[in-house]
Amino acid sequence: MFNPSQDDVRRFFCSVYAKSRVNAPMEAIETLAALWIDEHPHYHTDLEDVDAALLRRYDEQNGQSNPFLHLAMHLSISEQCSIDQPRGIRQAVELLAARLDSLHDAHHAVMDCLGSMLWESQRSGRPPDGQAYIDCVQRKATRGPAT
Repeated sequence: MFNPSQDDVRRFFCSVYAKSRVNAPMEAIETLAALWIDEHPHYHTDLEDVDAALLRRYDEQNGQSNPFLHLAMHLSISEQCSIDQPRGIRQAVELLAARLDSLHDAHHAVMDCLGSMLWESQRSGRPPDGQAYIDCVQRKATRGPAT
């Protein structure tokens, strides 16, 4: 199973950003990551310097979102949808994107479910509950009109 370290993830996104700035050839996963990086121009400064990125700490409680975690979640959701794993995630995300009129906003809603599943897994010491995750996304996808 692929299990990159925090530094690996940061190097990956910094490398993708550097490649995208000079239009260098990219692997398919890098191209997908570059699309999500483009959707988040406010993260570009964090991606410019790999050495600084490796040292930086983010404190969510003080309003510092972690751009690497955020981009990794976008990438994970994209990959989950591409292989429909857990089963039903592709349809749920498509429905949510249609309801919100934005794939980007749908991903952000799905991140709430993904984060909850991972937090619960860590808290309980049990494996991630894919069914609870997909149920959460499906609820978001099928509830009434967005407000």
